[in-house]
Amino acid sequence: MPPGAALPPQKELSTRYGVTLATLRQALKQLEDEGLLSQEPGRGTFVFPRAKYQLTTLHGFADDLRAQGHTVTTEILDQVVGAPPDWAATALGDGPAMRLERVRLVAGRPAVHQMSWVRGTDLATADLSDTSLYGALIDHGHLVHRASEVVRPGLLAEPVAGLLRRPAGEPVLVSERVTYALDGSALVVDRATMLGSAMEIRTERAASGLSVHWSRPTT
Repeated sequence: MPPGAALPPQKELSTRYGVTLATLRQALKQLEDEGLLSQEPGRGTFVFPRAKYQLTTLHGFADDLRAQGHTVTTEILDQVVGAPPDWAATALGDGPAMRLERVRLVAGRPAVHQMSWVRGTDLATADLSDTSLYGALIDHGHLVHRASEVVRPGLLAEPVAGLLRRPAGEPVLVSERVTYALDGSALVVDRATMLGSAMEIRTERAASGLSVHWSRPTT
């Protein structure tokens, strides 16, 4: 079945495979834990293969996922100029910045909530619904050079839970990324909440390639 397709009702599936509803639900839960299905109360069960978020490339979320063959769409929730909060201002400084709030849908299902603060006001009126943020920065003369990213486990909280159509308290991955220009100044500060049932982290390592540093979180 293709991504986004709805499975038949549970009673129909239990009859088709000759199993009890309890056995069927256990199997569906296992497939959901493996990232292959998404069960949505009141709506049904849908094919939802887990997307792989690559740490080895300097691309945006949508570019990474499309490169893997996933159908990705973006909902722009907010795009305004304002004063960044402390967690973003630490890197961007005190100047004006653009607040960009997005939800990424994979196979039609919400998978990632992303809050980005972009230095300056160049992209305040840009249409970013189907355009890479990095691509738009380059088009406006800002060369993306490198990024620093930390991914931590977390728990889903409101209002993001409602935007991702999942219950509060569900385990998630939280990514915090700072993207830098050639001169070392910060261009973008991102905070993304990724559903653990929809995303997994993947790296490719070699003796002379990616260096991954593990450390205990500081308090």
